[in-house]
Amino acid sequence: MTAAPASHAPSCARHLVDALLAHGIDTLYCVPGVQNDHLFDALYDVQDRMRIIHTRHEQGAAYMALGAAMATGQPAAYCVVPGPGVLNTTAALSTAYALNAPVLALTGQIPQRHIGRGYGMLHELPDQLGLLRSLTQWADRIRAPHEAGPMVQEAFRHLRSNRPRPVALECAIDVWGRRGEAPPAPPLELTSPALDPAVLDKAAQRLLEARCPLIIVGGGAQEAAPWVGPLAEALGAPVMSARMGRGVLDARHPLAITPPIGHRLWPQVDLVLAIGTRLQTQHMVWGMDAGVRVIRIDIDPEEIERHAPPELALCARAADAVPALLARVRALAADPPERIALHEQIAAHRRWLDGQIAQLQPQRDYLRAMRAALPEDGIFVEDMTQMGYTARFAYPVYRPRTYLSTGYQGTLGWGYATALGAKVARPEAAVVSVSGDGGFLFNVQELATAVQHRIGVVALVFDDGAFGNVRRLQQVQFPGRNIADTLVNPDFVRLAQSFGLPAWRAEDPQALRRCLDEALAHDGPTLIHVPVGEMPDPWKLLNMTRVRGA
Repeated sequence: MTAAPASHAPSCARHLVDALLAHGIDTLYCVPGVQNDHLFDALYDVQDRMRIIHTRHEQGAAYMALGAAMATGQPAAYCVVPGPGVLNTTAALSTAYALNAPVLALTGQIPQRHIGRGYGMLHELPDQLGLLRSLTQWADRIRAPHEAGPMVQEAFRHLRSNRPRPVALECAIDVWGRRGEAPPAPPLELTSPALDPAVLDKAAQRLLEARCPLIIVGGGAQEAAPWVGPLAEALGAPVMSARMGRGVLDARHPLAITPPIGHRLWPQVDLVLAIGTRLQTQHMVWGMDAGVRVIRIDIDPEEIERHAPPELALCARAADAVPALLARVRALAADPPERIALHEQIAAHRRWLDGQIAQLQPQRDYLRAMRAALPEDGIFVEDMTQMGYTARFAYPVYRPRTYLSTGYQGTLGWGYATALGAKVARPEAAVVSVSGDGGFLFNVQELATAVQHRIGVVALVFDDGAFGNVRRLQQVQFPGRNIADTLVNPDFVRLAQSFGLPAWRAEDPQALRRCLDEALAHDGPTLIHVPVGEMPDPWKLLNMTRVRGA
């Protein structure tokens, strides 16, 4: 059989599309443009296998890919034009990096022979690939048709075999349409780090001997959720989760705690099992001393010793290490250690925290209304807003990957577009985005995307007419000198209706519950406007002081 003439061979763009499909990408979030015309022509032929969701702004496309990746733990991809298109996605890329989210950024480029020449071509950047490399764990350029498949393979090797941070690929406008033969590019066979039996045995022994052990779970523990609860029960140890680890253990479990309780326990903790977490707060804020022994489980060898070498470490996937550790603990101790005093303390601290939360009104009652309306697997997307801050410790989370937060980036305005991506990736789940009036307008244009693609997210907009956290900080630090904090807002209900969404206004928590029930029953996007005044400060339960160590 003779090879097809080059003019009839598949294009570079088609080789890339075929490789994406082979690697499980069935949705592409995008904004089209001239540098990617050949790519979109290739996408036209695979619309029965790949859903194309075009957004109204590049940041929306990137945030949607981020939301899809966070809600599923699986890679998601977006595509934009070079230059300003790429720059518009950098906040989402940096957030994906902070959240260890497997996002693939695809972008065009100026003509290949002109890259780096500084001619002033349309959408030219001085060093676009360097920019992408600064925001991802790996980025490269496709220079010919035969490179497209292997480049996709390499991108997915990074997404799946290491710490799952974002990656990027760029391709020049004149290379996308170039034709040539290339071998298939199926997914590479991936391996996981081997577990050290001796370290597992020592870790199990230390955990059973500890007087006051504490398990701390982060985003890297999400896939280990089925075994974290049984391990906690076998050890009689509490499990603390902050934002990215929430849902690893059902909040209703008697051993599940949030940071305000963890902070109260911290002075007496003598051993920490850190699973998929940076442990940054404990090292840099709460304080560490020689009385705290640390066992770490993390896929990233650099993370394990970033602050200080732990006593024991397992460089492995949490989903491999936690069940192996559980088996060792059960082999060494048929019955859980008796930690009656510790469990009584946890119960007392829970009562204390309930009392603190009761003072945060109306946040508490609004969050209760949301929790009552959402199913157990409903997804709550927290934006940077007073309701979101309070939710970090006051909103009960029952399932893995159902509480999405920005992590350390604190990306204001990410919430609505990210929620849209989560809903596309998990259409069976109810999804709400919880925004303030300031942050919601960062991506308000994606209401059009939600309507066009029938993405049934409920947008909750809590409106206090201000950048509320900015206002509070200015009042505390510079009394009487507030500046640039007040906002002029549209009528959010009429705005949503102008896009074609059903919308309601809820004046109190009871009304919010009724509106949520109606919104969640609707087959399509909706919006609920919640006018509020200035709210009590939740930060005393978030910014906690050093309690041990120098």
